[in-house]
Amino acid sequence: ACLKAFEKFAGKKTCPLCRKKQYQTRVIHDGARLFKIKCITRIQACWRGYVVRKWYKNLRKTVPPQDSKLRKKFFEAKFQEISNRLLSSYDTNIDEFFSEIDSSVAASRNVLQQLEEKFAPLISETEWEKIQMQAFRQEIFDCPICIMPLYHITHPPSVFSENSNNRYSRQTVLLSCSHMFHQTCLQAFEEFSLGERLVCPLCRSCYQKKILEC
Repeated sequence: ACLKAFEKFAGKKTCPLCRKKQYQTRVIHDGARLFKIKCITRIQACWRGYVVRKWYKNLRKTVPPQDSKLRKKFFEAKFQEISNRLLSSYDTNIDEFFSEIDSSVAASRNVLQQLEEKFAPLISETEWEKIQMQAFRQEIFDCPICIMPLYHITHPPSVFSENSNNRYSRQTVLLSCSHMFHQTCLQAFEEFSLGERLVCPLCRSCYQKKILEC
């Protein structure tokens, strides 16, 4: 193509180097063949380098190095990769997870409540007397709910205050956890409670109750 352009520009057929006229031309492909060989060599070198780098990278991922610092980094990267894989495989819907926990806890509470109601032993009168004596030893003379004095058969009104018989007309209820309340106060607390199981306002334990006659 270059020679043809020169001949067209010169207007005659002469060699661009020696100016010899009437020469003959022959197309040879040695340059193209050498260029192809050079390109093929480069392509093969790039491909072999890619294969070797990939093999070495996989080797670094699977075989721990001998150096202690590099070995530490190697295992840190492994643990991080495992953690990321576990996190990506889990469903991270926190609201749904907590709702499942709440439903499981509610079902467990229902089962435990049914078992307690079915197999809970009744407290005998002797045990009630022991619980009542334990409550007296605590020396709590006021209802923890309304902060008003309690009144029961063992402690007459004169123990708490004088000339106040009209203030102790409410009945006192004794719980199996040895805590005492006004019956009306405890009943209001039970109605106000949102839970399915009735618990003591002080110790939060399930209870049986007994009304102390005045």
